[in-house]
Amino acid sequence: MKHVDDLFDPEPDRWGLRGDPWVWQAMRDHLQGTYLPPTVGEAEAMLYNAFNRIVGVDLATEIAPSVYRAEFAHGGMSSGQVHLDTWRAKLMPLLIDRARAKI
Repeated sequence: MKHVDDLFDPEPDRWGLRGDPWVWQAMRDHLQGTYLPPTVGEAEAMLYNAFNRIVGVDLATEIAPSVYRAEFAHGGMSSGQVHLDTWRAKLMPLLIDRARAKI
């Protein structure tokens, strides 16, 4: 069986803001050892739930383009900023496409 944390390798080449790679790693850690569900819809729900829990916002309903989270602040001008628009447009679709390819 495949694990959900396998979807996070390799990391994307580009991020939105400096907090994004830290969220990526936190999601990978949170889902480590979890089996990939049998359907793409279940995998998508699992990924969105993990994001919502880790970042503390509902990616589907939050209208702000980004949010600040101190736990993802590790230095730099946009440190701690999570770019929700990048997660919506690129990072979540990437993870869902990877799940689709493995199911």
